[in-house]
Amino acid sequence: MEKNNTNITNPVFIISATFVGLFVLWGFISPSSLNYIADNSLSWLITNFGWFYMLITAFFVLFVIILAISPFGKMRLGRPGDRPEYSWISWIGMLFAAGIGVGFVFWGVAEPVLYYLDPPVGVEPGTDEAAAAGLRYGAYHWALHPWAIFSIVGLTLAYVQFRKGRPALISSAFYPLIGDKSEGWIGQTIDVLAVLATCTGVATTFGLSAMQITGGLSYLSPIPNTAWVQIIIIIIVTFFFMLSASRGLDRGIKILSNINIGVAGLLLLFILIVGPTLFIAENFVTTLGGYITNVLPMSLTLNPFSESEWLGTNTIFFWAWHISWSPFMGLFIARISRGRTIREFMTGVLVVPTVLAILWFTTFGGTALNVEMFGSGGLAELVTADVELALFATLETLPLTLITSVLGLLLIFIFFITSADSATYVLGMMTSRGHFNPSLKTKLVWGFLIAGTASVLLLSGGGGLDALQTASLVAALPFSIIMICMIASILIMLGRDYRIQKRKESKEQASTVKDVLIDDMKDEVYDDVPDKFYDEMKDKVYDDLPDKFYDEMKDKVYDDLPDKVYDEMKDKVYDDLPDKVYDEMKDKVYDEMKDEVYDEMKDEMYKEMKEDMYDEMRDKVYDDIPDKVYDEMKDKVYDDIKDEVYDDIQSKVIDEIKEGIIEDLEKDPNITVERRNDKK
Repeated sequence: MEKNNTNITNPVFIISATFVGLFVLWGFISPSSLNYIADNSLSWLITNFGWFYMLITAFFVLFVIILAISPFGKMRLGRPGDRPEYSWISWIGMLFAAGIGVGFVFWGVAEPVLYYLDPPVGVEPGTDEAAAAGLRYGAYHWALHPWAIFSIVGLTLAYVQFRKGRPALISSAFYPLIGDKSEGWIGQTIDVLAVLATCTGVATTFGLSAMQITGGLSYLSPIPNTAWVQIIIIIIVTFFFMLSASRGLDRGIKILSNINIGVAGLLLLFILIVGPTLFIAENFVTTLGGYITNVLPMSLTLNPFSESEWLGTNTIFFWAWHISWSPFMGLFIARISRGRTIREFMTGVLVVPTVLAILWFTTFGGTALNVEMFGSGGLAELVTADVELALFATLETLPLTLITSVLGLLLIFIFFITSADSATYVLGMMTSRGHFNPSLKTKLVWGFLIAGTASVLLLSGGGGLDALQTASLVAALPFSIIMICMIASILIMLGRDYRIQKRKESKEQASTVKDVLIDDMKDEVYDDVPDKFYDEMKDKVYDDLPDKFYDEMKDKVYDDLPDKVYDEMKDKVYDDLPDKVYDEMKDKVYDEMKDEVYDEMKDEMYKEMKEDMYDEMRDKVYDDIPDKVYDEMKDKVYDDIKDEVYDDIQSKVIDEIKEGIIEDLEKDPNITVERRNDKK
């Protein structure tokens, strides 16, 4: 029952909840020590594993692209007959609403403007090149690479759940590698790491959303932008996402996702029309071309000869943050992607978000850069000081500021709700042994726990949210190793199932072709069989005729044989029967047939069939010959029996009719002899 699905005795739930609670308690009691350890951990991680994050993320992108265009792309995330549960638009909307939409709204203006003043190594700040680099890197951090990370986890989990019938757990992906151990302590350890990584990533998003909503309210009203206001925002949002969670996936997240797609599209269209349209269009083309041209150098650049920390605090941080998000995003994407082919899945998860990321960042970020470079200016300094104000400060430079700002707040608010709802749903699955419908109680526990995590860390001051972002980096390191194992697992499963599917398709095609050929050949044989083949087959049938069929045919011939034909054959036998044979037959007619002669006749009459094809054809002919063919064959058999086969079957006919002749002789042997003499 469902109440058992969420039993708090589940080790994954107990261990992960304990770790999260201790982390929150630590941040509340001693935020300074948390900040100190977080800073040192971040520095050590970037110095020693920055290369690993850059390389592994680039590998993820290459892998998913190759997988999508390979023959595996035709295979479905589910059974061959499964079809998508959600429409394309709803599916795309739920992908964004699951949490990544918050990143688009928060960083869409902030990143390009921040990078304009603090560009990558080798670019002069405040120049046209810095503006182009800001748009390019902003899109780069939210286009192919993060969605490649999400798609690996989502694809693997969707396949093991819907194709293999495994639970909705990260550990289920390890079944092809470690077998039943994935259900023991090893699997539980993997699930705990996934839950911890998810909690850190989700709590970070909670904090960012609360900061941006509070910043927007403070920018538009006298409401102060303080930690306590952010806590109140989190409490309000918690109430609404709990309400959404209680209505389920279809009636909760789906409805809100569709609403949010509409609001986001409306706001995007408004800025495209009333903003610097030509400037945005030119930057979209330039950013798209620059992204395609530079994606490989950007993916594999570490600047080892520079002392700059730009990559560590930006690109590497985003890659680690996305990896920490991947258990949550992967499980949620898997849940809503049943029935789609791998190629369709990759198109929706890779291509569409990449194009939308470039469009979103060039629209919002390009508008902000236009204000900074050619308008009133001042945005860069404002965003550097309070990054959460970037969106609202940009909207203030456009017409209908109040309306668009309210739409912006509504967009963030709904994204916040759907992110929280999705997160509690996924964490509920992960700690309910993978059940698709975790109880409301479990979702509420995780909702309050994550909301409490973000609230405590926001209240903790200097080490709060920065410390949690660093925790995301730390949690991402072990999970990146897990993702490498997931790639090996999905390749093993796809390879096996692809070979099985190809063999099945080959058998089905061969069976179909065979049936068609048999039908065609049967009709052709019936119409065009030559006499020579008929004679050969007839002789072979006579030799190989089985007992059952011979008896059936004999009875049928006796029943259907006209008296005229019988008399003809009997007279012919009397006329042709030599005296010697007749005398011998008369002398032996009362003797019993010798077993030896009988065995010889039986062995000769019923020879074993020698050719496999003949066996198949004969059985099929016996089954398929219709009644109407029998009448046609009977007449021909009668003629052939009388003319060509008489000598072959004479001994058999004599044996069959001898009892009748004996009865005639016993009744009036003189008449029979006289008749014979007269004929002589």
